[in-house]
Amino acid sequence: MKSHTTYKTFQTEKRREWIRITEDVQATVDEAGVGEGMALVSAMHITAGVWVNDDEPGIQADALEWLDKLAPPSWQPPANQVAEELLPEGGDYRHHRGGEDNGDAHLKNLLVHHQVVLPVTEGRLDLGPWQQVFYAEFDGRRPKRLVIKVIGE
Repeated sequence: MKSHTTYKTFQTEKRREWIRITEDVQATVDEAGVGEGMALVSAMHITAGVWVNDDEPGIQADALEWLDKLAPPSWQPPANQVAEELLPEGGDYRHHRGGEDNGDAHLKNLLVHHQVVLPVTEGRLDLGPWQQVFYAEFDGRRPKRLVIKVIGE
């Protein structure tokens, strides 16, 4: 059994971004020399996630809009009445009482999840034809880490 670990650091220019990391994950698989196994990809921060989906800007925009409706950012006006109703009592997140403004990012992490496990077959990520791997940033503009761990034979 082999294992190999890579750490990546991201500092996004925007508060929220989708960053394609499929090639980074495959590079870690290559470095590991694993033919059959698994790759764990995990955001090491509670306001970020890892997402597998199509690399299509419309899907990314739709996903962020949907996430904003379920976990509205209180630093901008609610997108609609549903988003307004989903804000915590009083219109702001209790998390913000300590001086933060990223309560929505913590909830988006719950919805997107902080990690994925991907199959490795014959030394390649075994993804569907349109699947790509993304680091999902919901409270960026500061350094954050991601770990990629490959295990297998």
